[in-house]
Formats: sequence, C-alpha cells, structure tokens
Amino acid sequence: MAAERSSPAAATDPSAAAFFDLDRTLMEGSSAFQFGRAANKAGLLGRRQLLADAWANLRFRLRGASDQDTQALRDRISRSLQGTRVRDLERLGADVLAGVLPRIYPQMLALAHQHQDAGRSVYIVTAASRELAEILARVLALDGAIGSQFSEVRDGVFTGRPTGLFIYGTEKALAIEQLARRRNIDLASSYAYSDSASDLPMLRVVGKPVVVNPDKELARIARAEGWDVLRFERLGRRLKTAGGLAGAAIAGGVGSAAIVARGRGRGRRGRVALRLR
Repeated sequence: MAAERSSPAAATDPSAAAFFDLDRTLMEGSSAFQFGRAANKAGLLGRRQLLADAWANLRFRLRGASDQDTQALRDRISRSLQGTRVRDLERLGADVLAGVLPRIYPQMLALAHQHQDAGRSVYIVTAASRELAEILARVLALDGAIGSQFSEVRDGVFTGRPTGLFIYGTEKALAIEQLARRRNIDLASSYAYSDSASDLPMLRVVGKPVVVNPDKELARIARAEGWDVLRFERLGRRLKTAGGLAGAAIAGGVGSAAIVARGRGRGRRGRVALRLR
C-alpha cells in the first residue's frame, strides 16, 4: 500500500548547496582503500604501506581519531608523496574510479542530481585527495569537490611538505564555510550528508543535516536532534527511511520522488512517495 508524506512545496533555492561525504555515504566502503590499491598497482605505494593504511583507516572508522592522530596521518601521507609528480597521481584516477564507481549508491547519486535539478550546487566533501575527488565529481556530473591537499607542489611535483586543510572533522566544516563565502552559498538553507559522528562539524554547519547509514554514535545523536536518517540494506537495493521526511525531502522545488522501501509483513515492498521541499 502506498503511503505519502508531504510538506509545503518550496521554490528552488540556487543560493543553497548540498554537501556529500564520500565513504559509506555516497559510496559503499572506503575510497582510501581503492586509492591504495591503485597506487600499489602503479608502484607508488608498497604493499606494507598499503596494509598499514588499511589498518589506520579501519581504526579511524572504529574509534575515531584525536587531533594528534589526524595530524600524524596527514604528515605520513605528505611524506609518502614527496617526489611524486601530480600527473602520476592524477593518472591513478581511472583505476581508482574502476573501484569506486561500482560502489556508488545509486539512490544517493539520484538524490544529488535532484538537488541539482532544484537549482542547488552539489559537492563531494572528503578527506581523500583533492585531485581524485575532483575527478570523481566530474565523472558523476556533480558541481565540484572539496578534498585534502596533502602536500605542497612545486614544478608539478609534491614536495612532501603539508599544506592546506586535511578535510576531516572540524576542517571539513571550515572548508565548507570557506567555499560558501567564495560562492555566496547560504549554509542555513543547505544540506549535508554523512554516516559518521566524526562529521558532526560538517552536519552542524548547515541548516539541513541528513545522516546516512549512521554509526551508533551518530544514530544516537540524530535521534536526539530529530535529524532525518537514510538507511540502505544493501548496495543499490532497498532504501529504508526514518525520521521526519527522511531523505526524500532533499531535492526542493515542486514534485515528488518515489523511493522503494521494504514493506512490512510477508516481505512485501511498498512504494513511499515523498513530497520534495
């Protein structure tokens, strides 16, 4: 049986934007692992370092990271890039995308494109390298990306000296604020999507936070704050919604989005039509 939740239709808002975390939000799994795999294949990263990075990524995921942990990781990545040509890093793009694109949640990409149809700019915001984040944004037909600049560049070569922001935790929010000032984006009318409590600064810097497949801590906070929650059972499959208008109240403008949700009782599926605002 169809169910409909509606809200007053609002005009599109070109002064607003939507910011999507990458790992476990826009895609299933870790983009860092896909980058490491491609870098190892190209001879830019040894197997031992690949395993160390995979462990560090898992540790960050399970328990978060202190400022000291974050700085240490950034310094290590910066040093590992010393002497590498920017061109060589960019050339990893095709191989990284070969691992990332099959893991993109089609529902989330559809929501991102609905934001664009409503007049909002859409950005990927990730701790991954700026170069690769921008490549992914272009391929997905998004408006841009905010990624980490791990090392200073001279004459097309990474020096190994840290520079810019490491787009993690509070620096994600800072980078979004900087972009908003440059592009005249109204953050109070903007959206942010993430799965992790480490992205609370990013979620709180906008007026319309939405959590996606949240970890336990973020799920608890989302309940307390009354934030909308999106849950995917499997990659590319059923979408469950919870909280307010959930994820369908993201695209703005007039119209509705039909999202397939798992029906209750006898494994039926119900189609939930949600009015966009």
